[in-house]
Amino acid sequence: MSAGLIERFGKGERRAVARAISAVENETAEAGSIIKEIGALLGRARVLGITGPPGAGKSTLTGALIGEYLRRGERVAVVAVDPSSPFSGGAILGDRLRMGAHQADPRVFIRSVASRGHLGGLSRTAARVIDVFDAAGYGVVMVETVGAGQAEVEIGLLADTRLVVCPPGLGDEVQAMKSGVFEIADIYVVNKADLPGADGLERELLSMIGLRAHGPWTPRVVRTVATSGEGVASLVAAIAAREAAGSARAGRRERMRRLLASGAADWLRERIESLRSSELERLCDAFGEGDLAPIEAWRRAAALVSGFEIED
Repeated sequence: MSAGLIERFGKGERRAVARAISAVENETAEAGSIIKEIGALLGRARVLGITGPPGAGKSTLTGALIGEYLRRGERVAVVAVDPSSPFSGGAILGDRLRMGAHQADPRVFIRSVASRGHLGGLSRTAARVIDVFDAAGYGVVMVETVGAGQAEVEIGLLADTRLVVCPPGLGDEVQAMKSGVFEIADIYVVNKADLPGADGLERELLSMIGLRAHGPWTPRVVRTVATSGEGVASLVAAIAAREAAGSARAGRRERMRRLLASGAADWLRERIESLRSSELERLCDAFGEGDLAPIEAWRRAAALVSGFEIED
């Protein structure tokens, strides 16, 4: 990436931003230099995670949130994580059209990225795409995930504030999902609140919140009808309240620690799987035959692929 393009990118020029995203998403040769050079520009964006079960209306709600933030003078970026095509590896969902009304606005950048089968529905490069938007000066970066179920807790690694969108009619699914995606929420959004069952769902969520231990922030329940915009301003106010309470940033270091650990584990796994050496073969044989305790085998494998001695 040329110095001129970096300068344009720092100003938020769309073509430069698009090129930078493509480079980091596809892990091209220039990705490393981009990540290094934008480092000084990071840390300004508020990252909002939006997840929940299929059919909750996440994309419609995301579009409504874009409109509300635009009315408040914000620049908004969206990372929409889609399932991957088994043929091209690219994103395949068509519901991004629900956000299309804002696509032409120069203050908005919507990017679909493919999950590529990654557990939790989040692309391995989603964090880097968020960094690109952050460095480009987008004040709000929304990450909308595919809504695959409990594995969506991975959104907690990336987002400062996490919304779990819940439609009426979940019934016993609320109970079933308590130990998964529902427990990551900072704000529960009862979307499609004009449908029967919304009152009961709200009571269920409030009851669940009352049974949980909380830190400095107690999760809230906000009702919305994304198709009409009803309740969206109240939702943005609830998000702002969490940010003002300092809770959104308080856990960021711990989340970055977990994200770093996840990335390091992915890197080590790829290196081990691709490495072909007699030393690794002997290590695999010793491990398989029970001559090495698991933790010792892991330590030696990590040292082998990293080139550094890993201490206990």
